[in-house]
Amino acid sequence: MDEKLESDMKTGLVVLMILLLPLLVMADNDHERARALHESGKIMALEQILENIRDEYPGRLLEIKLEQEGDGVIYEVELLDPEGRVWELELDAVTGKLLKREQDD
Repeated sequence: MDEKLESDMKTGLVVLMILLLPLLVMADNDHERARALHESGKIMALEQILENIRDEYPGRLLEIKLEQEGDGVIYEVELLDPEGRVWELELDAVTGKLLKREQDD
């Protein structure tokens, strides 16, 4: 195979993985449930919630879970910040409001 073509294919695969990362890191079938809840207008889009917190909590997503908590739905987001610290954030899936944050040990 041509080296340039092979390089382009590898680059394309990396770009695809980056674009799909929010879906890949969601546990189990959370992404299907999240999509259904968003399409029905019951929760905010995950992309919007992540965009809203990106300035205060920059970093790489490690894991996202969608959880039912009492009467509400929350996103549990785990991310690695630029200094190498792992943060666990709980965000209201309806409003996007940060409910809880803690640094993981």
